[in-house]
Amino acid sequence: MAMEGYWRFLALLGSALLVGFLSVIFTLVWVLHYREGLGWDGSALEFNWHPVLVVTGFVFIQGIAIIVYRLPWTWKCSKFLMKCIHAGLNAVAAILAIIALVAVFENHNVNNIPNMYSLHSWVGLIAVIWYLLQLLSGFLIFLLPWAPLSLRAFLMPIHVYSGLVIFGTVIATALMGVTEKLIFSLRNPAYSTFPPEGVFVNTLGLLILVFGALIFWIVTRPQWKRPKEPNTTILQPDGGTEQGARGSMPAYSGNNMDKSDSELNNEVAARKRNLALDEAGQRSTM
Repeated sequence: MAMEGYWRFLALLGSALLVGFLSVIFTLVWVLHYREGLGWDGSALEFNWHPVLVVTGFVFIQGIAIIVYRLPWTWKCSKFLMKCIHAGLNAVAAILAIIALVAVFENHNVNNIPNMYSLHSWVGLIAVIWYLLQLLSGFLIFLLPWAPLSLRAFLMPIHVYSGLVIFGTVIATALMGVTEKLIFSLRNPAYSTFPPEGVFVNTLGLLILVFGALIFWIVTRPQWKRPKEPNTTILQPDGGTEQGARGSMPAYSGNNMDKSDSELNNEVAARKRNLALDEAGQRSTM
């Protein structure tokens, strides 16, 4: 099945991948060039894992997981396979987010820095917990086969909406985080004097924002939605089902209805002709 606006989709997808990849590269350059590198010893080098893992997993990989159903060359793959890929990408993003949290908490504890006092930390922790609950509920309800169809139908819009809200929350939290880090770290020269590191990281923030906007645009275009598979069942919120393909509903398809009407009309006409012949034969014998 051909996708409407295929080349426009490819252009936006390529742009999203490029901007997302640049976001990861900019984050690595920031911590390796401006922030002295990476380590796992409780120092600032361990803290540097936090932005790297958040941008790589919680932003970039989560964004790819959101649009994986929209890739037209995967439409021939089974829905179950795509569910596994979607869940796998989100699981990788969740693992990286958890490691990012461990890095920042260990750094704060070693250096006697208070935890969870900023808005960035509040929103970030809420996003991680919400994301884990979303991942767990998706695995139990949509990936495993035992959930009733009525429950899946009821929860699917909530699942989709919740995923987009989480992704938007992560984008906002990342922007708050890089700004907070620059304000605390840049003293001489100060952040307000437009130092090279400040300009560079501000550019990183713009890349993250553009990446999020592109993902939102791709995933909200109805013409780029994965088509329903033939001979599948569409979930109805009332617990009923509806066949996904018209070919699987011969009693109600328009072509079959026209054919049945035509046959019925022919039968009625034949009966009228037979009745007329019978009447003529009776008159001829009288």
